[in-house]
Amino acid sequence: MWRKITFIITTLALMVWATSPCVYARGPSFNPTIYADGEVWATKGLADLPPPNGHNSQSFDKLFSFVNGAAGQLPVAEAAPGNLAYNGGRWNLQLVMWTIPNPPVVTSYDEIEMHDALGDLEIGPGNRYFECPLLPVKQ
Repeated sequence: MWRKITFIITTLALMVWATSPCVYARGPSFNPTIYADGEVWATKGLADLPPPNGHNSQSFDKLFSFVNGAAGQLPVAEAAPGNLAYNGGRWNLQLVMWTIPNPPVVTSYDEIEMHDALGDLEIGPGNRYFECPLLPVKQ
């Protein structure tokens, strides 16, 4: 089963990359774009970054992008501004695929960890690293 999931995740990786919140952002977008710590955040795409070199892996947070799931699901960040673990918007993309029917919308890393422990989803590497700080949503 993991081979099938790996194939699907790899096949959909380009689609997810093309629709990730930072790819097309030239200036700031103050619309809801990413969930983190149970809140919605806006973003501003800055730059692709080289992969970690073994000495700076801890300077990236994970950004979980869903290849399937509930309507309204946004990518979910591991941390956000105000969280001591937040690294300023340096991301290690992770691709997520639900393995259950009718999955919920998740809005925090804690929820991702819970569903991962339950076996409700599969997480694979997105092989993309980039800088994209989180900004407050403005209405």
